Amino acid sequence: MSPTPPPVETTIAGLRARLDAERAAGRSIALVPTMGSLHEGHLALVGRAREIADVVVVSIFVNPLQFGPTEDFDRYPRDLDRDRAALADHAVAVVFAPTAAEMYPTGPVQTRVTAGQVGGTLDGRSRPGHFDGMLTVVAKLLLIAGPHVAVFGQKDAQQLFLVQRMVRDLDVPTRIEVVDTVRADDGLALSSRNAFLDERQRRAARTIPAALEAAQSAADRGLDAVVAAAQSVLSGEPEVELDYFAVVDPTTFLPVGDEYRGLARALVAARVGPTRLIDNELIALH
Repeated sequence: MSPTPPPVETTIAGLRARLDAERAAGRSIALVPTMGSLHEGHLALVGRAREIADVVVVSIFVNPLQFGPTEDFDRYPRDLDRDRAALADHAVAVVFAPTAAEMYPTGPVQTRVTAGQVGGTLDGRSRPGHFDGMLTVVAKLLLIAGPHVAVFGQKDAQQLFLVQRMVRDLDVPTRIEVVDTVRADDGLALSSRNAFLDERQRRAARTIPAALEAAQSAADRGLDAVVAAAQSVLSGEPEVELDYFAVVDPTTFLPVGDEYRGLARALVAARVGPTRLIDNELIALH
């Protein structure tokens, strides 16, 4: 007999009532925020949530606030039945799958969380307003669910940094748990957008993790060597159109200088065909 998919809650009031009962019974709650199109990377987040809390809630909501007018909101993959089936044997208590009208009943909200200086750099430079929209919906989800812990992946490093800072700055009583990037056998970081790649593009996309490996190998020779090593790998694949390669201080997410020594995070964003991919790796600059 196949496992039963988790139940779905589509209303804020319904989810709150369900989780209030769990809290009243003394059970801890973990939230895994997603935009659906679940893959093994998401399931790793769910697995970690199950280890550290009694009740696991997975939210599935493709948030219009974090897509620009020329981005792939309409073609972003959506299949709630498939996602529920993927969660069937992962002990998820409930899937929260609201509509945009439920989350934003009067249209795009006027009150938003802003990402500040970091929100306008890197992915924020390429996607204006993206991180304000992301932080706004994460804040709403944390307020709706009131979880003890929320689980995020390291792959979306800038998003993770901003969420951690928001929780700290606003004294949100939710702990953020981080799960390392999950990779396919070919090294590519798992992403819902990988589904857009054809076979040729998939081979070309392997250049992205290869560039990060080169950066890591060159880290003992300093920042210039790291940048040169990564760009050499990326420039060798004509199918890959580089958006940025950057090295930032993990504590500020601002670019490091030539004199910087210690742990840093190397980040890359690139287009392979029409598909934009991101990845990152922690390196130790000497």
